[in-house]
Amino acid sequence: MKKNLLEYDLAGLADFCQDLGEKRFRATQLFRWIHQQGETDFGKMTDIAKGFREKLALHAYVQAPPIASEHRSTDGTVKWLFNVGGGNAIEAVFIPEDGRGTLCVSSQAGCAVGCRFCSTGHQGFSRNLTAGEIIGQLWFAEHTLRRTLGCADRVISNVVMMGMGEPLQNYAALVPALRTMLDDHAYGLSRRRVTVSTSGVVPFMDRLSVDCPVALAVSLHAPGDVLRDSLVPLNRKYPLQELMSACVRYLEHAPRDFITFEYCMLHGVNDSPEHARQLIALVRDAGPVGQWCKFNLIPFNPFPASGLVRSEQSVIAEFAQMLNDAGIVTTVRKTRGDDIDAACGQLAGEVKDRTRVIQRMAVRRTAPIHFAEKAASAFKEADID
Repeated sequence: MKKNLLEYDLAGLADFCQDLGEKRFRATQLFRWIHQQGETDFGKMTDIAKGFREKLALHAYVQAPPIASEHRSTDGTVKWLFNVGGGNAIEAVFIPEDGRGTLCVSSQAGCAVGCRFCSTGHQGFSRNLTAGEIIGQLWFAEHTLRRTLGCADRVISNVVMMGMGEPLQNYAALVPALRTMLDDHAYGLSRRRVTVSTSGVVPFMDRLSVDCPVALAVSLHAPGDVLRDSLVPLNRKYPLQELMSACVRYLEHAPRDFITFEYCMLHGVNDSPEHARQLIALVRDAGPVGQWCKFNLIPFNPFPASGLVRSEQSVIAEFAQMLNDAGIVTTVRKTRGDDIDAACGQLAGEVKDRTRVIQRMAVRRTAPIHFAEKAASAFKEADID
């Protein structure tokens, strides 16, 4: 059976070359052709020996997941829907800004965490993506944009694992994909420019800090366990004190000297001055305020069936001011691509759910959001890890 070479990081590709009877160093040449040049035709890889090219044609191919659709926002944001088979499609989003281009990449078809404010979570979970399906989003976006823009230089300067799915619940595929993003023979991204966003899978936060310590963003969204249990069900397994300790441990290996906390601003749910004071106390207990973390406040991006409302702009501004006044660097994320449902929390794709999410979410919407013990009962059968 032919192998898709997008599945391999450089070490894995060297193993593949060795299995074909070739020297391991040949993988570096091949890696450059695939990722730096975007070449899929082995016959055009002119500095590779003819015999090796013939072997590659027999045993390998290079292919990203096929594109189902493309949507462009008025602000320049581009969203692609990739068909990953089995009735599933995942989304990736390119966000152009002055001096940088950020690609938001998916790691799963759906998501098993089921956060209340996230459109992906309301669709349920089908399966993990392979390493090739993860890196294939970057491979396709980078080389498609180069052709579109007529640009020989790198277009994508930052990658955020903030698309569909919880990246750390797909750890085995995530790490090879991250290593390819960082490799100088592929995309050559700095560790500071590759960010993994997690809801707080503590054991894999610890593993990532050793295996591939890229920048880390933690989806926090609440200052206390009761509220966070109802917004982020994973909190019931890894409560806030465990999560805070894991964040501090991560900084022992991280490429930055801070953790970014993402905080979705929900009207009447987590946006009061008292919530801000509790957040300040939470991070102060874990370390010196302003020295180990920063906050990124995210205005909630509405989607059908969420039952939630975005906080008023004035409320968000007051909340941010309180955190900044306490010495915590705090920014408010600018909403991009919301006219094509490409904004934070809006990615949905198409998911053949295996978790009966519609029934579970229906129960959660009938429960008061502040009382986690009522909302959490709907998730007992889901066995979310």
